[in-house]
Amino acid sequence: MSGAVKKMIKKVVPEAPPESWILKLQKWAYYKSGFAQLGLWRDDCRYETPEVQEAIRRLPKDVYDARNFRMARALLLSNKKEILPKDEWTKFEEDVMYLKPYLNEIKKEKEEKVKWDRK
Repeated sequence: MSGAVKKMIKKVVPEAPPESWILKLQKWAYYKSGFAQLGLWRDDCRYETPEVQEAIRRLPKDVYDARNFRMARALLLSNKKEILPKDEWTKFEEDVMYLKPYLNEIKKEKEEKVKWDRK
């Protein structure tokens, strides 16, 4: 993982108490969703609204390339009706919501534009 991605992990992923029932529920839902078996991250599965498309456009090259690799690998596995070996599944603790900072930024820009247009 690149240094930029590791920094984003610390900023985006909230720390929950280790024995929290909420954390257990989150992990259960995460692994039941199926995308971890294909090596995808949560943000790889977002519906591509104009805001998400803009956030993807703003990604650094290394993060963008990693996303494209995960997507291509998942499509190949899906076409072959296979999944990754369990040791290669995306782990809940390693999943990064890498689009969140960009989506927050885009949301603030839109709110600022609306305020500016009212004047």
